[in-house]
Amino acid sequence: MADLSHEHEADANPVGNGAGAQYESTDTSAHFTSEFAAQVAALTGEVSVEEQQAIAALPSGSALLIVRRGPNSGARFLLDADVTTVGRHSDADIFLDDVTVSRRHTEFHRTGTAFELRDLGSLNGTYFDGIRVDSAMLSDGAEVQVGKFRLTFYASRADLATQAFA
Repeated sequence: MADLSHEHEADANPVGNGAGAQYESTDTSAHFTSEFAAQVAALTGEVSVEEQQAIAALPSGSALLIVRRGPNSGARFLLDADVTTVGRHSDADIFLDDVTVSRRHTEFHRTGTAFELRDLGSLNGTYFDGIRVDSAMLSDGAEVQVGKFRLTFYASRADLATQAFA
């Protein structure tokens, strides 16, 4: 019988007991979907390397929404127009396909480099950092909830740098 050294004990299970115990290997690797990774990032407030790169590349006057929770977890939406509509209607700029989202749910309005969130009389409301709002000025890292979707708002880094020095 081959002598299995104890160097693999941390990742092996003993079969039998005593001095003659043998060890069998246990596979401890885990594989996660990108949706799961996005959900974990949302819970911990972490931003993936890809997301960091996308945020860093935003031109002035634009922003990025990243879905943190909901059916499209991990999806990214660029805000680069004066008005961006969100809803369950196929004509919406950001289409969120879920019954908790009204056909015309909310809009993002851009004025210069600032973005305002405006609820459009939706049934389930629009939330800004956990509070139901009719409208709110968005700040970097703010959470917006539309139906069961939770999105994080990221402003252009160029605009944030300009504001910091103003």
